[in-house]
Amino acid sequence: VQLVESGGGLVQPGGSLRLSCSASGFPFTSRGMKWVRQTPGKDREWVASLSASRASAYYADSVKGRITISRDSAKSTLYLQMNNLKPEDSAWDYCSTEDDTFRGRGAQVTVSS
Repeated sequence: VQLVESGGGLVQPGGSLRLSCSASGFPFTSRGMKWVRQTPGKDREWVASLSASRASAYYADSVKGRITISRDSAKSTLYLQMNNLKPEDSAWDYCSTEDDTFRGRGAQVTVSS
């Protein structure tokens, strides 16, 4: 099983990034997926979830309206489009299955001028 995040980096406040999470080794199309993030000294924070059918998406209040979660079943890839980024969005972002069975190693997002 592998979940590999990519697309992190340094961006100025107000900028955008798109994170990708490539999945393999498990039935991606039948699993709900989510993104969580963590900064040093803080608890892990749930960011967004997307059902296997893509019919239901949920967002944390802190990111609602700025972030979109999506998935491409043909590519077994989960995405997180982040717009209007703020310094407080700086964190390590991780994709995982909804039930936390599998999780990637993360991608670092730094929002700074």
